[in-house]
Amino acid sequence: MTPTHSDSTHVPLGRRKLLGLLAGGSIAGAAVLALPRSVHAAAAVKTGSLEPHGAGNLEELTAKLTAAPRRRDFKTVPMILTEPHQWDTEALDALRHYRAKPKQVWDNTDITSPWLNLMRNSLNAQIWSYKHPDFLVVSATHGTCHLALWDQYIWEKYNLPGMIGGKFKRNVFLDIPHAMQGKTAADYNDPTGLFSPESNCIPLLMQRGVVFLACHNAIWEFSGALMAKGHNPDHLSHEKLAAELTNHLIPGAVLTPGIVATIPELELAGYSYTK
Repeated sequence: MTPTHSDSTHVPLGRRKLLGLLAGGSIAGAAVLALPRSVHAAAAVKTGSLEPHGAGNLEELTAKLTAAPRRRDFKTVPMILTEPHQWDTEALDALRHYRAKPKQVWDNTDITSPWLNLMRNSLNAQIWSYKHPDFLVVSATHGTCHLALWDQYIWEKYNLPGMIGGKFKRNVFLDIPHAMQGKTAADYNDPTGLFSPESNCIPLLMQRGVVFLACHNAIWEFSGALMAKGHNPDHLSHEKLAAELTNHLIPGAVLTPGIVATIPELELAGYSYTK
């Protein structure tokens, strides 16, 4: 089956909009704290985000990703995507053509691993130790890490906590930690601040320029796993269930036709692979 398509389905959902959408309740059921006003004020000094001063290339990329369309009203999707309109082509092309160096793609598969912390550490050292403000981190997200890219509606409807042994009761990866209350971006060495281990969450990393790639193959295979376990309350076909999961990717995520195939494309574009 091939998905239906119309121009009206192209909706720009950039990374900078994620916090507002989460805090405003646009993601059903998400329990997320909004950044305090002081944090917004500090972040807005340069770019309206937590991207570092002097990161002109990163700021340009953020603008492109913000404007790039994300189609999220699929009725069905096939097992193998064959047409560019089936994934976030414009956003992915912007990443492939990002001209600044260095740039790093992380192969993230295990949701229980310190995957967010490792990307944050890489950002900190590249920006402040090696003085590369335009350093770009991309999360090639698949395996159980991919669950973090679905909104709370999907976590509840399909009992995602049960699919990973109940370790996470909801999508905590979208929560902005309470420790960020009252924090500003002025002190990057604050041990409990916006650049510390306390800030390991998807929204704050997105604000720093991290891009989270989603995987169609992971969506297809996870849909099959849900069906096999009887977690299919609407009795959807495989194609329709995969479409629903695709439609509920978090704002700002970039849908690819498959992560393991996209990583080589990024390596050809100069990204350093990290596992």
